[in-house]
Amino acid sequence: MSPWVRSVRAALGRAYPRLVGSNRDRAWLFYDTVLPLLGSVALVYVYRSLGAPDHLVAYAIMGGAAMAFWMNVLWSMAAQFYWDKMAGNLELYMVVPCGLVPILLGMSLGGAVATLLRAGLIVAAGSLLFGVSLPVRDLGLFLAVFAVALVALYGLGVTFASAFLLWGREAWHTANLFMEPVFLLSGFYFPVRALGFWTAAAASLIPLTLALDALRQLMFGPLHPAFLPVHVELWLLVGLAAAFALAARASLRRMEHLARREGRLSLRF
Repeated sequence: MSPWVRSVRAALGRAYPRLVGSNRDRAWLFYDTVLPLLGSVALVYVYRSLGAPDHLVAYAIMGGAAMAFWMNVLWSMAAQFYWDKMAGNLELYMVVPCGLVPILLGMSLGGAVATLLRAGLIVAAGSLLFGVSLPVRDLGLFLAVFAVALVALYGLGVTFASAFLLWGREAWHTANLFMEPVFLLSGFYFPVRALGFWTAAAASLIPLTLALDALRQLMFGPLHPAFLPVHVELWLLVGLAAAFALAARASLRRMEHLARREGRLSLRF
């Protein structure tokens, strides 16, 4: 069997639990779908009580969908190696002939597809409940921004997967630390331009920030106060995807070095 075939099979095999196995646990379905929707519903009622226009209501619905992706990246990608270590599976990953990259690619693929379905349910439910339309002005550019944003976002998740493991038991607290600040800085429920140019520029290191701003421009046009032009944000997302891919590779090498050369999986002795 060639290395490429082995890697593809390993990636598909690791994606299977994310696509099928995760849906067998109804608690996670509730956690990934209903809870983000509840947050969006709360914001919708706040906007409606203030007499806000419909596109701000759509912001809240899109924020719930983005929250589903971020929670998946943070808990099912970034903290995954830490959970596997606690369950005793990480040693098996270290000795598989395909290496760690196909395993992480499979985790990303399965997680992205599963979360896409759940985010679609959030958008559909929010739109039906509140009668909000989400038009797309340029479908090709919309899909391009969305696809590149997913690559960048899950590249960040892969980078965090190794970093969280190297930090040891602090992974749980670090994951909690990244929850609420990202909701604010990425502009889940409001235009990120409201934070000011330099704050928004710093927040653009998070792929969701640029992705949400670009997608809202393509949906609401001049009604959305844009941070940067769509094409500029698309190229910035491409750069983030490449940068996080390199960072992920470096962090994986560091983790493999500690595991195989020094017999440990933490920066602490």
